[in-house]
Amino acid sequence: MTEKLRFLHYFSYFCIPKHIISHIMASIDINTIDTMTLEAAELLKTLIATPSVSRKEDAAADKLELFMKSHGLGTTREANNIWSTAEHFDPSKPTLLLNAHIDTVAPAATWTRDPYSPTLEGDRLYGLGSNDCGGGLVTLLQAFRMLSSMPLRYNLVFLASAEEEVSGANGIRRALPLLPHIDLAIVGEPTGMQPAIAERGLMVVDAVAHGQSGHAARNEGINALYIAMDDIAWIRNYKFPETSSLLGDTKMTVTIISAGTQHNVIPDTCRFTIDIRSNEHHANEDIFAFLQSHLKSELKARSFHLKSSMIPAHHPLVQSCVAMGMTPFGSPTLSDQALMPWPSMKLGPGQSSRSHTADEYICLSEMRQALQTYVSLLTQ
Repeated sequence: MTEKLRFLHYFSYFCIPKHIISHIMASIDINTIDTMTLEAAELLKTLIATPSVSRKEDAAADKLELFMKSHGLGTTREANNIWSTAEHFDPSKPTLLLNAHIDTVAPAATWTRDPYSPTLEGDRLYGLGSNDCGGGLVTLLQAFRMLSSMPLRYNLVFLASAEEEVSGANGIRRALPLLPHIDLAIVGEPTGMQPAIAERGLMVVDAVAHGQSGHAARNEGINALYIAMDDIAWIRNYKFPETSSLLGDTKMTVTIISAGTQHNVIPDTCRFTIDIRSNEHHANEDIFAFLQSHLKSELKARSFHLKSSMIPAHHPLVQSCVAMGMTPFGSPTLSDQALMPWPSMKLGPGQSSRSHTADEYICLSEMRQALQTYVSLLTQ
């Protein structure tokens, strides 16, 4: 199937006939949105009060699963990943995945509040994970609940994933082989409810420069630190030629360095770490091979699987966002989107700048807007 025909295929299913839209929207009024938003906020408070640092999400996953079951949703669980498939699943239809993660980073030392005590001050709900990405998690779940029994022309799946903050083996990677075939995904990371249609990839490379020890007073040995410094200077000055209109340049940054045992011994090894943020033009494997051909240090990539991703700007989902007044952009931060082999984009309440910060918060008005936007987008 050509790209053009594939997009027409998406349109034929995801663009719902007007009489069906009218039926759906007639059953979703402002009061329903308000009620579901308040319910989402209460669920988020429960999750904030339940510590869920990556790899320790068990209790939060239990409470989320209990909430889903208590509202009539069938659930499947693998480790701490929980998903639900909407009623009337039809394998002949395309399937849309709604995804957000349960886990959080550890709280920063500079919190002025108890990070696990949800506090509502005016419009702001404070608490660890409220912005990243509790607000997206609970509003996507509410949108799924509102639409799951309605006559959509596509299948709908909701997935709450674990270990996103550490790209852990027991996170979404463990769930992906067990999901139905997915054609398209919306990831509820905080984007200010603007569609992030491109995302940087990540590769971490550990490097070791090898020299030969000797006495510093006698000009002996081969200084591994100097070898590393030459490599680091090359990394600092090299510019990849292929830039991205949405993501900019592929960037390499040396973030950790360690060498030497004492002042009078020439170091025979120097270890350093390279943080590489790729755009869609560069596969991690290709970058690694390129570095091997130019650096003297021994290199080892921690993984290759966190790739840059992009959904075409002319994709029907993106065009629906544009028609609703949203502005597509490229995101510098990583998410579970990097592990998805199908087209996907990030769209969620809150701001990325609040993520991983002390006194993190989400606004209830942002959650309400998100819920209304999700429902409207998914029924266009």
